[in-house]
Amino acid sequence: MVVTGTDECEEEIAEWFGDRCKGADAGGQLNDVNMLLHISDAPRRVTVVSFPRDLMVPIPSCTGEDGRQTSAMSKQPLNSAYSYGGLGCVVNTLSDLSGMSVPYAAKVSFGNVINITDAIGGVEVCIAGGIRDPHTGIDWPAGMRTVSGYDALQFLRTRHGVGDGSDLGRISNQQQYMSRLVNKLVSEEVLTDMGTLGALAGTAVKNVTPSESLTNPMRMVQIALAAKDVAFEDIAFLQYPTLTDPYDPDKVVPNHAAADLMWEALRANQPLQLSGEAGKNDAVVVVEPPAGDAAPPVDGADPGAGETPADPTPPAEGVVVLPESITGSTAAQETCSVGNVRG
Repeated sequence: MVVTGTDECEEEIAEWFGDRCKGADAGGQLNDVNMLLHISDAPRRVTVVSFPRDLMVPIPSCTGEDGRQTSAMSKQPLNSAYSYGGLGCVVNTLSDLSGMSVPYAAKVSFGNVINITDAIGGVEVCIAGGIRDPHTGIDWPAGMRTVSGYDALQFLRTRHGVGDGSDLGRISNQQQYMSRLVNKLVSEEVLTDMGTLGALAGTAVKNVTPSESLTNPMRMVQIALAAKDVAFEDIAFLQYPTLTDPYDPDKVVPNHAAADLMWEALRANQPLQLSGEAGKNDAVVVVEPPAGDAAPPVDGADPGAGETPADPTPPAEGVVVLPESITGSTAAQETCSVGNVRG
């Protein structure tokens, strides 16, 4: 399943987004968030792969809303795919890149994120060092913070406030949110309460633009139920591996060698083991819980703790050790966003 987030300037919230929603570019939509959700058959495993918006990739021929067919392009930013042919063009681009079949897809806008996070009741996130970002209006101290609605959207959008200010760092920040969302849905038994789950699915249907295969709320319920008993260790959030574009230092290109190992393991339903850091560009750290039940300290956490230490013992038979260029974490790990306000 592909989930893409667009920077759509909806009339009721456009005033909150300053220059992005003013002038000639206000009517455009870029697919700035792009994720591929893979749920395997028995044994169940869930993997979410996030793709950078500035990833330079081939974009296939797509049909726009006006019915016009675009020509295939050999190298364009991933976040331009939606403008060429809507959600279908994003799906086809990621399907071609990954070699994975994509039966379902959904597009979520700024306003949709606000409504969905309100319906969830907020997610508690961890901030190591404060976050100060004038582009999103965030000025938050270190510590645990429950975000919902507009605050949740701005937390997911912030780039300048975490790590080195890059989009790669922003993806790691978003993955912390998704991991804690999964923990919340499981701990509060949302996935086992059909009434609550059905209500959330109904809210989701009203707040996403789905592919035709996903228009029935029960389909969303079925997807959620497929993941309800998966161990946290088997729920992984990965960032697609990249290399710096040799022709543009502000863009990235696919690291096909590393990515192919990941796709092959997913197709074969092999368990994955991370060997690299928890996140890109110093944007998150892994917080090791202390002995006992005390909550882990987050104020001033050491950014060097972001590495996922290699297992000193050989991996179990059948386990695929991902290369260090594929960063990420599992839902069993607690990560904190490294804000840009230290000390």
